[in-house]
Amino acid sequence: MKRKPIYVKTTIQSSMETLWEHTQNPDLHTEWDARFTEITYLPKQEGQPQKFLYKTKIGFGLKISGTGESIGEVKKAEGTRVSSLKFGTEHPLSLIKEGRGYWKYTPSNTNSGIQFETQYDYETKFGKIGEWFDRMLFRPLIGWATAWSFDALRIWLEKGFHPRTLIQKSFIYSILCLLFAFIWIYQGLVPKVMAVHPEEVRMLTELIPTNHGEQAIRIIGFLEIAFGVLWLLPFWKRKLFLFQALLLLLLTISAVVAAPESLVHPFNPISFNSSLLVASLIGYTISDTLPSAKRCVRKRR
Repeated sequence: MKRKPIYVKTTIQSSMETLWEHTQNPDLHTEWDARFTEITYLPKQEGQPQKFLYKTKIGFGLKISGTGESIGEVKKAEGTRVSSLKFGTEHPLSLIKEGRGYWKYTPSNTNSGIQFETQYDYETKFGKIGEWFDRMLFRPLIGWATAWSFDALRIWLEKGFHPRTLIQKSFIYSILCLLFAFIWIYQGLVPKVMAVHPEEVRMLTELIPTNHGEQAIRIIGFLEIAFGVLWLLPFWKRKLFLFQALLLLLLTISAVVAAPESLVHPFNPISFNSSLLVASLIGYTISDTLPSAKRCVRKRR
């Protein structure tokens, strides 16, 4: 199967000079590009390409290093700029052997922003195994990292949030999603589906009189499990945070109405649900400025 080059495009509300500086200055470049840890320009000889060294951390104290050349810059009449480069490495742990690509900066015809796009491709090592690993895992991952980095750069230049701050917010966002998934799945599975706890049944029948309290509480349990699974699915959850905050508020009021004596219990509905409600509002707030690879164009039109 013929491999497809990696292509990413976004529009950034920035001046050409600012965007150029943040992408061509190696110190600024490594601040937003998740693919590189260090980029060092070597002394440039007149009339020769700009050569550089790069390093990428892969965990466990290991780094992959390589070399590259910035082929040049083209300024077209309409203000478009193109920066081409080639790169390669002999590092034994690197899947990439050598590759080449470009960055293109095009002033937008419809707004004051700059269309920033890249396309690159590379040859792999390790024969057929390397090609298979690249196609199934590495190429999708590095394509995602490129798109995520482009959106992080966009947020940095448009809203002023440094990529390190965005990584911290993304970590908090992920932890909150995992926390809510655990809580909803546990609360649905253990006390409602498996144990059918009498207190759960009593509170439900106090609120909604029914002769089928155990069956109803099991149905509610399965609904809570399904809601917990939602927190594990890969979609943007900002509206889900807000929906959950409203849901928790409603559940808290219902619990107080159904069992007012529970307010004096340890981990009562007021203390437990209010903490989750605040966590939901935190998730709603921080998810407004998180990078997402989905905001970028990933295929040529």
